[in-house]
Amino acid sequence: MELYTERGFDQTTVADIAERAGLTKRTFFRHYADKRDVLFAGVGPLRELVVRTVAEAPAGLPPFAVVSLVFEAAAEQLHAAPDIVKMRQAVIDAHLELRERELVKLATLTESVTEALRERGHDEWLARLVAETGMAAFRVAFARWIADGAGGSLTETVRESMRVLAATVAAG
Repeated sequence: MELYTERGFDQTTVADIAERAGLTKRTFFRHYADKRDVLFAGVGPLRELVVRTVAEAPAGLPPFAVVSLVFEAAAEQLHAAPDIVKMRQAVIDAHLELRERELVKLATLTESVTEALRERGHDEWLARLVAETGMAAFRVAFARWIADGAGGSLTETVRESMRVLAATVAAG
């Protein structure tokens, strides 16, 4: 992330990344397909977290409440390294290709949440609706957290976003 911030994404090479990490290029390619993969390496553990959170949510909890727990857990994981998250997002925001890949990553996570809700016994369309809505609220909260200089708790910002959305919908 430091290299991308210092030199820019386009000017940073795999050789630069490997050297900074104390690796050979060969070792780099054992872990990543290309330099973009460095930005998206955390999607596997994040997917596991969201699926586990749905599965472990208390029985009888309404679907949107489950989704709120999911995105709060995701926020908690991301907030563990706020400076890196902020740098990563700045790199992604500066490149259309990376923004597109980020959208694919988020769509994949949303599908994982949808499938996990279906496994809890929820109807496919309800599961999709609450997963997509939850992801939209998460994205807005994340953007707000970044815009605020990544200060405060991402988890609290996400929780507030979910609360406001739920209250707005309930108010009709």
